[in-house]
Parts: sequence; structure tokens; C-alpha cells
Amino acid sequence: MTNETNTVKEMMENIGQAARQASYVLAHSSTQLKNAALAAIATELEQQRVSLKHANQEDIERGRANGLSEALLDRLTLNDKAIDTMIEGVKQIITLPDPIGSISDLNYRPEGFRVGKMRVPLGVVGIIYESRPNVTIDAAALCLKSGNATILRGGSEAISSNQAIAECIRIGLAKVGLPPEAVQVVKTTDRAAVGELVRLSRYVDVIIPRGGKGLIERITEEARVPVIKHLDGICHVYIDDFADKAKAIAVAYNAKTQRYGTCNTMETLLVAQTMADKVLPELVSRYREAGVELRGCKRTQALITDIKPAVAEDWDTEYLAPILAIRIVDGLDQAIQHIRNHSSQHTDSIITENWTHAQRFLAEVDSSSVMVNASTRLADGFVYGLGAEIGISTDKFHARGPVGLEGLTSQKYIVLGDGHIRS
Repeated sequence: MTNETNTVKEMMENIGQAARQASYVLAHSSTQLKNAALAAIATELEQQRVSLKHANQEDIERGRANGLSEALLDRLTLNDKAIDTMIEGVKQIITLPDPIGSISDLNYRPEGFRVGKMRVPLGVVGIIYESRPNVTIDAAALCLKSGNATILRGGSEAISSNQAIAECIRIGLAKVGLPPEAVQVVKTTDRAAVGELVRLSRYVDVIIPRGGKGLIERITEEARVPVIKHLDGICHVYIDDFADKAKAIAVAYNAKTQRYGTCNTMETLLVAQTMADKVLPELVSRYREAGVELRGCKRTQALITDIKPAVAEDWDTEYLAPILAIRIVDGLDQAIQHIRNHSSQHTDSIITENWTHAQRFLAEVDSSSVMVNASTRLADGFVYGLGAEIGISTDKFHARGPVGLEGLTSQKYIVLGDGHIRS
């Protein structure tokens, strides 16, 4: 066991060293070169479509044999639509402005020199994730465009898919002459690799974990490297007293049923008492047709007689499944208080035609995305125009919400003088 641990430690040390060296190359690579690499990677993904699906099928079959839930299998699946989305995400990143080297806040000081800020890469980004193989390409493309080297450690359930995608990335980098170590996908499924990666403070500048609550908590506890994280996605939609019925039903239905296994899926529906009998009967009917299990508070049970009772744990659970908790509240104040008590500060939405209520909700709900008359499923880097996202951060430092290109950069002060000295 000790020899195996030492082997993993040595392997991760070598990966870290190689990533650090590659980061120096990427930091001064031109936008044109980085975009050429991304274009080559997108082409390779298209050409290797059959191989990607074949590798993914290996993961799916292994996952089923190991008893993975349908929600996790959904996140794992790499079909033609998912590959199209991956390719489109890479192409969209190519079109985005390169943040590296941009100078802002350049001002003259009274002494005659200028002080400003220049945007720079973070350096080496370590990303630890579960299930979703599309994260491999999203993360690689964003890190590449923002001038960062990256070390990717996916879950064992997606090992075949991730390695197939990694090969596409390697070929794309090689075609334009960038070092293959700029994007490294860890090949071992040994859990010890995660522990070693989060302690590589000499080589890794930030860790971004994407996955279940257990993974995030482990990384947070063990890391000696700064972590950009979110623990879970307990998202709410509140149907206000002044909601438009049609909008309310459409948004609340979409927020839950558009896809179940994602962090921006609604897990709790809050409904103002005055709107409950207007929207809940139709919503409940539609949810049940979609196969959603419903759990309600006592007031909800009084209105919908055959609904399951909601228990205290339901308000604090990220189901990632066709299960929805429903609570009827007195109004906006009680809705905001419920969200403060139970939200994971990911995404929360209000449905209302009252702009005063909307402004209060925007100001008083402290989540990374706060919405008015919109589905929580819109909280996504691709939808926000970021090209793709590295993850959705519920932290307040260093980045918050969907983390795109700018979230993978920092700023340094620059001083432009002409022989200036301090007297």
C-alpha cells in the first residue's frame, strides 16, 4: 500500500511540475495561437465523434452494473447532442475576447507616473469533478483561452470518456505547437490522486471541485491550495402575490422538469397564499404527468389532498431527481426568510409583475444568481454567454456564480514611469 501511495504521489508531483512549466508558455501565448488550438480541438471532437460515444458507452455499461442512479447516468451520458454542445462551447469560447493582458484603471498620479491593473492568468488550475465528461472539454477550453495550464481529475465512472476527450485535446494542442502538458487528464482512478493534487501548493494555484457535497467537503477540508467551490444547489422559485399565472406555471414547470440532475434545478417551490389555488392544481397535474414526486407543507396538503407530507429535511435537500418540495407562504417576507434559512446561495427566482417586490427580492436574496420571471435552469455559463463554465461558485471570493474566462484570471498592478523615484 505504501509503495502504491508513493507511486501516486510521484506521479502527481510530475504532473504538477509539467503543468507549471506549460503555464509559463501559455501565459505569453498569443490570442491567435490559443484560438487555433481551440479550433483544432473542436475539429478533433467532431472527427472522433464515434470513438467518443463508444468510450462513453463503456462508462454507461459499467455505471449500470455498479448501480449508478438514473440521475447520475444522465449526467454521464455523452450522446450526439452532448457532443454538439461541447463543440459549440469550444467555438463560442474562440469568439470571446481574450482577457489576458487587458489593462484597466490606468491613471496618472500627481508625481507623473501611471498606475493601472493588468489581467493575468491564475497559473495552474486543478479541477476535480464527477460524472459529467463534458466538464473535461469545458474546463480545458476555458483554461486554455485564459492562459492557464490545467490538471483534470475526473471521476472513475467517466474514465473512458475523459481519456477519449483528453486524446482529442492532446492532438489539438500538438497541431499548433503548444505543450501537451498544458492540459493533463489524470489517468489513475486511485482516490489518493485527489489528496495529492489538493496539496500541490508548489505547482497548483487554485482547485475547483465539481460534484456532490461529500466531494466538495473533502476537498475543502484537505486542500492546501485555494478552492473555488459550491456545496450544493438548493434552488427556489417563489410565485409572488403579483405573479402572472401563465408565466408562473411555465417557469416553475421548466425549473424542475427541464433536467433533473443539475445543480440549477429547482428543488423547492414557494407559493404565495393568494396564488396557491390559482397555480398549484395545474402545476401539480403537470408535474405528475412528468413523473415528479411531490412533497408539501400542511397548507399544500390541505389544497392538494393526496400529496405526500414534506418533512424538515426536504427543505435542505438537493434531490437531483424528480422530487419537489412545495411550501405555501404568507407572502414575500416569509419567502425571503425561507430562502435565507434553506438556500445554498446558488440560484433563486421570483415570479412577479410587481417591480417593488422584484427589487426587494434582488436586493435581499444573497445567492450567486438571483432572477426575476426566469427559470433557475438559466443559471449556466453557456446560457450567460460565457462560452462554457468551469463551475458555479457560491463563494464570495475569488469568483461568484458561473465561472468563465474572467473568473480564471487575476489582476496585477502595473506602474508606467519615466525614471520616477521615491523621494
